[in-house]
Amino acid sequence: MSLALVDCNNFYVSCERAFNPKLEGVPVVVLSNNDGVAVARSNEVKALGIGMAEPWFKMEKIAKQHGIIALSSNYTLYGDMSARVMNILSTFSPKQEIYSIDECFLDLAGFNPATLMDYAQKIRKTIKQGVGIPVCVGIAETKTLAKLANHCAKKGLAGNNGVCDFGQLNASEMSNLFSRLPVGEVWGIGRRITEGLKMLGIHTVEDLRLADTEYIRQQFSIVVERTVNELNGIPCIELEDEDTARQQIMVSRSFGTTVMNLDDLSESITYFATLASEKLRHDRSVASSLCVFVRTNPFKESDSQYEKSVVVPLTQPTDNTIKIVNASLKGLKEIYRSGYQYKKSGVLLMGLHPKSSVQKTLFDDPVEQAKSDSMMHVMDAINRKMGSGSMTLVASGVRKRWAMRRDQKSPNYTTEWDELPEVK
Repeated sequence: MSLALVDCNNFYVSCERAFNPKLEGVPVVVLSNNDGVAVARSNEVKALGIGMAEPWFKMEKIAKQHGIIALSSNYTLYGDMSARVMNILSTFSPKQEIYSIDECFLDLAGFNPATLMDYAQKIRKTIKQGVGIPVCVGIAETKTLAKLANHCAKKGLAGNNGVCDFGQLNASEMSNLFSRLPVGEVWGIGRRITEGLKMLGIHTVEDLRLADTEYIRQQFSIVVERTVNELNGIPCIELEDEDTARQQIMVSRSFGTTVMNLDDLSESITYFATLASEKLRHDRSVASSLCVFVRTNPFKESDSQYEKSVVVPLTQPTDNTIKIVNASLKGLKEIYRSGYQYKKSGVLLMGLHPKSSVQKTLFDDPVEQAKSDSMMHVMDAINRKMGSGSMTLVASGVRKRWAMRRDQKSPNYTTEWDELPEVK
């Protein structure tokens, strides 16, 4: 059995560089919502010692010294570029698991092991030519090993030209390689577990691989035991079905500026509930309940603090935007308190299950349901064609004083007609 993990290199930065070649070789950092902290760094920025989640105000001085270009996050662009990458990758394997926006597992079972390095190079070349995004590929027997192989490919610790296939290494070479890798590099081994392992004398990947599985389970959990088995080539984590529906859908944002009145909060909640409803219909699911929350800025200790959430049951499972928005606003009115400077709000849809599984009742109105489905279909079709938010509820507002601050956002090159790149 062979699995490949394909991971886009510095994905957000690479998306920006794909449409702005002047950024190649230049230190680039992509900032979070409201231009707060670093969520992506080019290799040039990493070399300067700037860490992930470093606040922009702390790096402004070094940014001026080294000519770092800061860009606001453009999640519309990144999401579309990710979809293009994953669509191409789906042609390279009969089974695919999209693990994150920039990572994907491919099942290579049945492929000739001797040709996997060349096949991986073909994957890299195709993605680069088709989308302009550089990727690295890690190949191994299990998902944990494939993640580790990808890490080695990125760091140039093993393999060649962005590809590492553990199947090409003998037992001695694998042992030597794992002895040089800190145990914290293993997928699923976080800081707390790493500290616990070090107390037991387990410092490297090789130490963990050779550890007694029963002892590891007793000291930690069955999850860590499975990790040890995976490091020894015993598959314990299966590829997940690409079409597995989400169990919850969350949409929330921090505001570009604090808001105090209920009207602005209502606009934000309406907007977030609308986006969540669209995602719900995309999954062909319905929600049974939802949670609305608001909070002030916890980092401004001088301000009065308030954080509250409420769960609102829906009378019957639905994917209708209007019903979900109305329930969300009902919840907001229940938890809103005047006199606070709110910094964030959000909507969480819960109790999700397939729409096809909803049982009919004697009180259902099939005509009304057909009208609802038709209206939602039209809304989604218009937003797909004209861009997200083209058709929405008026209650979501027009000016959006609470909207995120993104002063350095690049154009939506691939999703907005009036922002398409121009060739001169």
